[in-house]
Amino acid sequence: AKDNHSCIDIAKRALYLRQQRNQSFAGEAEGGVVCSISELFTGSGLMETEAQALPMTKRPSASRFRRVCVFCGSSPGKKASYQLAAIQLGHELVQRNIDLVYGGGSVGLMGLVSQAVHEGGRHVLGVIPRTLMPREITGETVGEVRAVSGMHQRKAEMARQADAFIALPGGYGTLEELLEVITWAQLGIHDKPVGLLNVDGYYNSLLSFIDKAVDEGFITPTARRIIVSAQTAHELLSTLEDYAPTHEGVAPELGWEMEQLGHSPKLEIAR
Repeated sequence: AKDNHSCIDIAKRALYLRQQRNQSFAGEAEGGVVCSISELFTGSGLMETEAQALPMTKRPSASRFRRVCVFCGSSPGKKASYQLAAIQLGHELVQRNIDLVYGGGSVGLMGLVSQAVHEGGRHVLGVIPRTLMPREITGETVGEVRAVSGMHQRKAEMARQADAFIALPGGYGTLEELLEVITWAQLGIHDKPVGLLNVDGYYNSLLSFIDKAVDEGFITPTARRIIVSAQTAHELLSTLEDYAPTHEGVAPELGWEMEQLGHSPKLEIAR
């Protein structure tokens, strides 16, 4: 928990830095001492080169997405680059005026991305099973926390609320959530974009496995194109903005997917 609070502090400072016209700002010390990015992050667990990698980007045009669902780990990971990526993704969502849906935790990468979006003034919706609240929520949460009865309801609610999906690095839970929304897209349950933020090649092996499945005839080439990947949040979101489905789902008229997503047939699932 202590390490995660340190990362949350990084998120707050990084967001402040991004709002400045150059790579320095009046620091928190008395007298308004000017600190560089590398000085700011000294002692925070981030290498100087990683701190300087926080890019200044132009404000993107209005997004087609109102809310994006982010899947990610409840652990921060061993590399500072994973933590930076979560912060940068949160900032990119803010820049595009996009709200966040996520797994509701305040720890790990979940805590970082939610804090970054919240600090930027956008709405944060966390969906979490009641049984996981003691484990994945420590200290203060941000935004709206919606407690649900179980994992299936959590995934269904996140999918219903989102206009697109992005996976940061994570473990079994992240992979399970990611693969499920990919499968739903393949089946025609939704046509929302699905993106991988492939930080430091974290998902290279997964992408190679999927390409192998295409080569062996288990995934069609058009279904392979459901997955969009990029190394930076800015590049990924820009690509997702232009995404258009090219595969044919097996349930184009919708039907059983209403039950799959946990909703009455009277309700429409946003496609």
